Amino acid sequence: MSAAVPDGKKLVRSPSGLRMVPEAGAFTCPFSQEEPRWVPDRECARCMQCDTKFDFIRRKHHCRRCGRCFCDKCCSRKVALPRMCFVDPVRQCSECSLVSQKEMEFFDKQLKVLLGGGTFLVTQGTSEKSETMTCRLSNNHRYLFLDGESHFEVELTRMSTMQILTDGTSPGGGTSRASGMLLHYKPMGSQDSQQLRLEAADDKKVAALWLAAMHKAAKLLYESRDQ
Repeated sequence: MSAAVPDGKKLVRSPSGLRMVPEAGAFTCPFSQEEPRWVPDRECARCMQCDTKFDFIRRKHHCRRCGRCFCDKCCSRKVALPRMCFVDPVRQCSECSLVSQKEMEFFDKQLKVLLGGGTFLVTQGTSEKSETMTCRLSNNHRYLFLDGESHFEVELTRMSTMQILTDGTSPGGGTSRASGMLLHYKPMGSQDSQQLRLEAADDKKVAALWLAAMHKAAKLLYESRDQ
């Protein structure tokens, strides 16, 4: 079952629950993951965590994130799973529910930081010239927009590596604060890698928060590629 909704998305009912997915031809969020293949019922005689045997009383349940079979006790938590576009919280095993809860911090907090942007001194390639630019994530989460006297975009799916730079100081004995980012990507229409260096400009605290959020975004992006 599917129903059309605005903004190039549609509501789809899958065996796992209701999902809000892109219409045909629309672009998916680079952080998204596909639903897993469920382990067939005939291959699940016992819970894949506690080894309890299934019978008429002990029913089997599939984790919506990993697709494995569990008893109710081992797969009772319902947790939001935005990476698979579920509308409501869905049943997950204990291991997957912990991962999903950690990811929710990114979607609830850090994604907003990326959309808000930060100010950086930006150096392209081996140039000796830097430009002060605002760097932010696009509303559809597919691009990094860099705006200053000039403007250009980096598509997240064409990022190859990202390294967070630190300022080398650790106030109060804590962790060094993020001060910049070294990014390699392939521009549209090119297979040659380009380098981009960002260094915190005006508000270094805001820049450090933006970089920390970008580091988490890169991890989710690489996980999606490896799926």
